[in-house]
Amino acid sequence: MVDQVNKVVLAYSGGLDTSIILKWLQDTYKCEVVTFTADLGQGEDLEPAREKAKMLGITEIFVEDLREEFVRDFVFPMFRANTVYEGTYLLGTSIARPLIAKRQIEIANITGADAVAHGATGKGNDQVRFELSYYALNPHIKIIAPWREWEFSSRTDLINYAESRQIPIAKDKRGEAPFSVDANLLHASSEGKIIEDPWIEGEEFIYSRTISPEDAPDKPTYIEIGFKRGDPISIDGQELSPAKLLTSLNNFGHDNGIGRLDLVENRFVGMKNRGLYETPGGTILHTAHRAMESLTLDRGMAHLKDELMPKYAELIYNGFWYSPEREMLQTAIDHSQQHVTGVVRLKLYKGNTIVVGRKADKSLYSEDYVTFEEGAADYDHADAHGFIRLNALRLRLNKMMLG
Repeated sequence: MVDQVNKVVLAYSGGLDTSIILKWLQDTYKCEVVTFTADLGQGEDLEPAREKAKMLGITEIFVEDLREEFVRDFVFPMFRANTVYEGTYLLGTSIARPLIAKRQIEIANITGADAVAHGATGKGNDQVRFELSYYALNPHIKIIAPWREWEFSSRTDLINYAESRQIPIAKDKRGEAPFSVDANLLHASSEGKIIEDPWIEGEEFIYSRTISPEDAPDKPTYIEIGFKRGDPISIDGQELSPAKLLTSLNNFGHDNGIGRLDLVENRFVGMKNRGLYETPGGTILHTAHRAMESLTLDRGMAHLKDELMPKYAELIYNGFWYSPEREMLQTAIDHSQQHVTGVVRLKLYKGNTIVVGRKADKSLYSEDYVTFEEGAADYDHADAHGFIRLNALRLRLNKMMLG
């Protein structure tokens, strides 16, 4: 029994799968469909998606450039926390889903839709990320996940359905794709098929955002990134908007072979997954931000941030961007960034991002204190004796009492 749905907002790429979903929604739910296509910097012309939606009979079509909002309100807040999942993944796919879901809910409110739909499969994390976000933003919204509902079991079934509904099929879409790609301004991820064996090295043709480190220039590239309250604001002294700044860093990363990652990760739904990820600009930014914090963040604050970060990363990975605990952590993280302002100088060389300089007006680094020569008058070397003795007390007692 299919729930009654009057109008649904579909996250629509214009590709074959979401075009099939569009028709399937009309056939199965007998409802109006509104399409929403987001430009998050995936690097392709989105006007064909608009034209294809028109061709399929859709009258309410939203194609929107969300690149600045994506970087400003989602990527940068995440990077203030130095966020990595399981030690390496910079969460390029994860951080895009809450923005897409947010805009879908907003469009549902604008158009009077009572449902939203996505094209995520039943084995992946994205279904969770989309739907947790939908429910957090509208507890009463109806959600349609076609890949969990329809009876299609093969690519042939999908092709046959598309042909029966006069959905155009490009020649290169008739067979099984060798792997799937998700891309936005922060990253590109490739998964599935020829990538699934974790022992086999990924072929060079899989990578789209970076050249091979072996092919990168023999001469290093130097850049300076300016920060204000934890966010990057300039490259080599030129102030840039968030999206333009990340685009520029992506170009530097691409040209120097920076940001590749071969990862086996633990999905929230319970299985392990192997992916080949490229995050060129994000990799540079992550290194630069930590360097900026090394000058400007108090030790206790910095270490506490590092303890909180894995939980923060897990919340984003698992789809809890709009959860109260993520917002609570964000408040603490943002407070820590009040004085994270200054400039970091980096050397980019054959896949490496190397910090070679950093400066800040409110630096906590003091040459007067740290020097091996005579320095700050109020630092007495003799104080170290009592400090060490007190910290050694429990160790001494442990040895004396327990042997």
